[in-house]
Amino acid sequence: MGSAGHRGRVATVLAVAALSVAGCTGGSGPDVEVADVGRATVVEVVEAPATVSARAAATVTAPADGTVAALRVHEGQQVQAGQVLLRVESPDARRRLRQALQADAQAASAGTPGSAGAVDLTAANRADAAAQRAFARARRAALRIPPGPARVQALSALRVSQSQYRAARASANQASQALAAGLGSLSDAVTALSAAQRVQTRAAVDAARREVAALTVRAPVAGTVSLSAPAASAAATDPSALLDQLPQNLQGQAGDLLGSSGSGSSPGSVDAVLAQGRPVSSGQPVLTVTDTSTLSLAAQVDETDVLLVRPGVPASAELDAVPDAQYEAAVTTIDPAPSSSSRGGVTYVVRLSLGRGSAADGSTAPAPRPGMSAVVDLQVRTARDAVAVPAAAVFRDGRRDAVWVVVHGVAHERAVRLGAQGKARVQVLEGLKVGEQVVVRGADQVHDGQHL
Repeated sequence: MGSAGHRGRVATVLAVAALSVAGCTGGSGPDVEVADVGRATVVEVVEAPATVSARAAATVTAPADGTVAALRVHEGQQVQAGQVLLRVESPDARRRLRQALQADAQAASAGTPGSAGAVDLTAANRADAAAQRAFARARRAALRIPPGPARVQALSALRVSQSQYRAARASANQASQALAAGLGSLSDAVTALSAAQRVQTRAAVDAARREVAALTVRAPVAGTVSLSAPAASAAATDPSALLDQLPQNLQGQAGDLLGSSGSGSSPGSVDAVLAQGRPVSSGQPVLTVTDTSTLSLAAQVDETDVLLVRPGVPASAELDAVPDAQYEAAVTTIDPAPSSSSRGGVTYVVRLSLGRGSAADGSTAPAPRPGMSAVVDLQVRTARDAVAVPAAAVFRDGRRDAVWVVVHGVAHERAVRLGAQGKARVQVLEGLKVGEQVVVRGADQVHDGQHL
């Protein structure tokens, strides 16, 4: 019908004024009907696919290579933010801490009285290189800490230490230059250089201690525990998971290429259920914590409709899992960045709050779960007591919308400007008045000047 029904758009008429419909006369076909223009409340609705989202979902990763020494939670357990989930035993992390402590002790002894002769002031460049390597190791240790406040604090402390090192190294350079010019003492130069080295070694110790502390893994958010890592990551990290997705007659050949004799999850694959004694690798997803205290919807709205959507727009949602129920919803935000739809077009993510649901019999609908599919109807425009005609009365003539107006039994084409566009009725802003007659069925069988 043209612009009376944009792609991806449906509408509902909440209240419709009475229309007097009469069969045409004057030799017109039996499929042509006319009706009086009336008033109606028209609601224009944008339909979009959506997914139920949790308030927060955090994937917990292993802080280091090692084994699960203690598992303090079980599947489905409710936990609070900061609660201990598990403890990882990592000989590598503890070895790095011992090495950092030894390096710090050596740097401390190098700056004590009587040790000045042991310091080679001509090795400043080598010392700088060693310091940079130490800072790099400290950064890697900080990044092994699972995402969250502890990692942020570790990286922030490392940046402060690097800034302090640059200041201390500049002071050491000045002391060395003063010694070379005969204006300073060897003791001052040694002390300044030792101070720079201690900044670096203390930073390495701090990072190693944080890494060891992170072996006790805590919940990043409050929510429900799942001892299985996200399934989507399995195929990307475990080659055997890919075998399961192939036809059976090809699994043997693919297994030979991958160095695998069969399919199924390996003991260390990320989709295995977490258990005490299980080996883990640094950064490997081990469990998830999902906060379902508040649910929302993420809808994919087509670019042709998104400009009609505003925060606060009311909506209703129907879940695939509960097809006979309607859930209350309202737009909260519209993402500014676009994304590509599966059909090749451009869509925008519209986020909605999700309220209670009602079943067809009026009872309360079940609470949804994160990840469930839904369809939302966004009520983008509402025209109350508006001049309206059936949607079938409007047709497209070139670049304008038009209707057939019947005057004294003769059809005349007239351009109209539309407002809210519904599936059953459309609002007419300009071109028609209440009481006029228009062709409401069979418009494609009418021509200008035809007697009806």
